[in-house]
Amino acid sequence: QVQLVESGGGLVQPGGSLRLSCAASVNINSIYVMGWFRQAPGKQRDMVATSTIGGTTNYADSVTGRFTISRDNAKNTVYLQMKSLKPEDTAVYYCMTAYSSIPTMKQISAWGQGTQVTVSS
Repeated sequence: QVQLVESGGGLVQPGGSLRLSCAASVNINSIYVMGWFRQAPGKQRDMVATSTIGGTTNYADSVTGRFTISRDNAKNTVYLQMKSLKPEDTAVYYCMTAYSSIPTMKQISAWGQGTQVTVSS
């Protein structure tokens, strides 16, 4: 079972940037899909971005053009670069592995513990 450890969350002002990191315990060249979900208080957990082993990326409409997902195979790490952050981006962000590039919850094979992102002035 792969272990995922997120880092990089914190408090940022609206319009600011953050980069989240997700370090995997295995060679990520063996993982078909890695990505990020987020969950705001009182809301369901939703997909933010995914990246396949072949380089295909998918983004939620709400973050397209502002967030960028990338994989560093040498470091076994996936990143989420977030720019132009908005208060509605406030959530716990979870790294995950999956069997599909736009996964349902049942298609998630592993979760990280989550990292809090708060966008507020």
